[in-house]
Order: sequence, then structure tokens, then C-alpha cells
Amino acid sequence: MHYRLRLAILMTLCAACGQRYDVVIRNGTVYDGSGSPGVKGDVVIQGDSLVAVGVLGHARGRTVIDATGLAVAPGFINMLSHAEDALVYDGRSQSDIRQGVTLEVLGESSMGPLTDTMKKIALDQQTDIRYPITWTTLGQYLDTIVAHGISTNVASLVGAGTVRTNVIGWTSRSPAPAELDSMKMLVRQAMEEGALGLTTALIYVPDFYAKTDELIAMAKVAAQYGGIYTAHVRSEGTRLLEALDEHLRIAREAGIAAEIYHLKAAGKPNWTKMDEVIARVNAARGQGLVITADMYTYPAGATGLDASMPPWVQEGGIQAWITRLKQPAIRARVKREMSTPTDKWENLFLAAGSADNMLVVEFKQDSLKYLTGKTLAEVARMRKKSPEETAMDLVIQDGTRVGTVYFLMSEDNIKKEIAQPWVSFGSDAGSLAAEGVFLKSNPHPRAYGNFARLLGKYVREEKVIPLEEAIRRLSLLPATNLKLQRRGALKPGYFADVIVFDPATIADHATFEKPHQYATGVVHVLVNGTQVLKNGEHTGAKPGRVVRGPGWKGRQVAL
Repeated sequence: MHYRLRLAILMTLCAACGQRYDVVIRNGTVYDGSGSPGVKGDVVIQGDSLVAVGVLGHARGRTVIDATGLAVAPGFINMLSHAEDALVYDGRSQSDIRQGVTLEVLGESSMGPLTDTMKKIALDQQTDIRYPITWTTLGQYLDTIVAHGISTNVASLVGAGTVRTNVIGWTSRSPAPAELDSMKMLVRQAMEEGALGLTTALIYVPDFYAKTDELIAMAKVAAQYGGIYTAHVRSEGTRLLEALDEHLRIAREAGIAAEIYHLKAAGKPNWTKMDEVIARVNAARGQGLVITADMYTYPAGATGLDASMPPWVQEGGIQAWITRLKQPAIRARVKREMSTPTDKWENLFLAAGSADNMLVVEFKQDSLKYLTGKTLAEVARMRKKSPEETAMDLVIQDGTRVGTVYFLMSEDNIKKEIAQPWVSFGSDAGSLAAEGVFLKSNPHPRAYGNFARLLGKYVREEKVIPLEEAIRRLSLLPATNLKLQRRGALKPGYFADVIVFDPATIADHATFEKPHQYATGVVHVLVNGTQVLKNGEHTGAKPGRVVRGPGWKGRQVAL
């Protein structure tokens, strides 16, 4: 019997006999993550692990947390995090820790494997958060940020677009057989370094250029290691159903579990498609495919102005894009295509319905920061130009894709998605701090409120799903989907990622106008047994670790 399992059994048996443990959380309503209703009880922690869960009144702790009137739950898993930059710069992960997030899962793209050219371009595209890139592989990146110190755990998938760029750059073509072999080798390397699977974002260049067969070939490699395939599907609007069919085909032919990132129907003409999306996913699941999804709890998305312009103008990378946008004939063509309905590419300029529904929120150049938080329509009026021309000018002047919020979704669909038992939750945002350099731009409020908004607005106030089900979707469901070991539940032998929160008061406060506002209602957070949030305030502790996937070939930790 493994040492940790023996220890867990021994301590469970001894919990009532007066032995002193590192932490005892007493008198809370304990939700174990399974979806079962909460039960009043205690949680006992020794080192980095849970050793007992139940009514354990005689258990003594060096630290005792009184959870009377509060919920005790497994730490939440941010199924789609973009904390890549923030964690390098500030490992405290404040905006997520204060919502109960204990694991950031990085996806859509990845921080490795990188070439020297990729590193140079990435450095040039850094905006307010700046840092050296000292790693090459994905595994090296993960080890680097943990060595610097992070408060949450972190995991990552390997980006299909990252791998594609590593081998063939930003060109719009299919890889030659030898190039595809190199791409598959890089996926294999990342999986053995601990990647959770393969990820992609198919509306963006260069991921857009990948054909379905290319994605299947790489997904098959991830599947060999027990990994998952996750995707921002090729369309969330005009061709949403066709994009879903492609996603299901990849899952079927690669023999891999597949996750739909930030499930949505984008653009009012497409809102009615959500019922069919749900029906097709349920049918696929009924046929034995492992299909799941995640979402954020807001009617707007956030990306860049690249999602408003055709992919052909972006081929070759940011500098080639900017060079083209300076040419009058190309500008005229881009303007025309931005305002013309199409099913050839995902046009969020049209999906938003109006430039009044687009906020520009992140710039690199100080000279443009005064525009932060204004609508594209407002900026266009200020400049006495069309919104299309203004968007092109902003990209040229800032030298970046320019961070942009698009209002795209319906409230009714948000509730329909939350109601699905196979939907978990991801912020699709960084984990920030309401201070310093982070205040130089306006993030989407989901960075500060996605998980608290679920529990406050949709669980407590609107009763879309019960609390115990929401906790399952925030913990055990994503842990199971990602095949994580000893995470996502309150069970003896599991890692002590534990949160204590008040279901009656938990709430989000961030808005699109004032996004830098922390959620409230989470009282205590422990990561790997170390208290990171105490009475609602960050302790400064950074006990976060790399959580590696089932294909990891490194040193295994004995259970």
C-alpha cells in the first residue's frame, strides 16, 4: 500500500483521538465536490493533503479555522485561464484567489515550445506587463513560474498554433509531411513534460490556417498520452454548427476527449442556434464521445481587433499585418470585408452589431491609453473617421492587436449553458491585482468576477443550478475531464486545495466601466495545505505547484 494512502487511513482513524494536525477546519457545511448536498462537518489537513473529512470534534489543529455558517469546498479550477503573463509578473493571483480558484489551466495557445523568432515577437508584443523570456519549452515555462513563486497551482495544454508557428511560421499553408512529423514530435515532447493535452483557437491567425486533418494528426498524439483536445471552435457565430461538427469529428477520429472553450452563440442572429448546439453535444455524448465545455458568465467576450479583420491581412505576423494596413488599396479592401457578412472567417466587428458594442481596453503605447474604456464608435467620432478605418489606425499606431471587448451573447443562452451538467467554468482572462501596472488597462470584468458571479447571481439569486452542483462544476468535473490525480474533491489523500466561503454573500463587483474590483465572500483559501487567503486577505504565501498531465515522464510522486 502506498505511503500516502496508509497515512490517510491512519489519520482518518485517529482524527477523533486528540492528535494534533496542521489545520482543522471546523463546523462548516462541507461540499465534497461530487454534487452531493453539503453536510455539517470538519476537514483535517496534514502537510499538503487532506487526511479526514467528517464530524471530527476531537481533532486538534495547530491552526483552527472556524467555518460556522460557511461552506467548505474543494478549490475551484479555472478551466480556461489566460494568466500566462500575470503569473510571471505577479504570482499572487489575486483576482482568482479571492474567488476561490486554486488551479489555473492555461489554454488556447501555450508559452512553449518557442523559437528565437517567436521569443523576439512575443517580447515586442508585451504591453504593460513586461518580463524576460528565459524558457524554450512549455515544461520550462511552468517550472520557471513555480520557481518564481505562485499562489495558485498551474497547468497547461500545448498549443496547436504554437507548435505550427514553431515549425512553419505564420504562413497560410498546410505543413509538408516532414513538417507535420516535426509538429507531432513537439506535441509528444510537451505531453511528456506534463501538458494536459492539445489546445487551439481556430478563429485566430495562425491557428485559423490549420485544416481539420492537421488537427486530428496532432490530437492523436495527445490521445496516446491520455490527453484532452480543447478548442475555441472555428466559429461561434455564422458557422457555429459547422464548427461544432468539426470539433466532434476531431474527437471521434482522434479518439480523444474534447472540450469546447467558452461555449456561446455569438451575434444576435445566431442566438437561436444554442438549442441545437446543446442537442448535438448531448447526442454525441449519448454515442460515447467524451464532449464537455466551459464558459464565462458574461454577455461579452474579450479579444483583440484582429478578430474584426480578415485572416489574409494578418498572414506573416503583426509587422506584416501593419505594413499591409498602411497601403490604401488594402485598407479599402479590409474596410469592405469588415462590413460585409461572410462565412469564410469569424467577423466579430459584425457580430457585435455596432461599433457602439465594442470597447477598446488595452494599449501598449502610453499615447493611446487615454482611449481605454471608450467604444470604438466614440473613438471613431473623435477622429472623424469610420469605425473600420479607426480600428486599422489603432493597430498601426499601437503596434499590437489592441485589446477589445465585444458584446455578443444573450442572457437567456448564458442560463441555458449553465444548466448543462457537462459545462464547467473558465475566466478566459488573466489573474490580476487591483494595483500597480495592472491598472494601466481595463480587463474584462470576468478576470475579477467570473466564479463569484456564478455563485452569487446564477446560484443564489436566480437559482439556475443548486450550490452543490455549481461546486461540482467548479471542482470535480474539470479535474475529471483533465484526468487530474488527487485534485477536485474533499477526500482523504487528496491535495488540500480547500476554500471556505459564504454562500449568502459571495458576489462579483467588477464592471466593464470599473473592472478592477475584487469579488467578496471567499473567506479562506488553502493551496496544497498552505493558507493563501485568510479572513479575505492575501497572506503572501506562494505554495502553488505545476499540475502535470497523465503523459508526464518526469519524476513521479509516490502516493
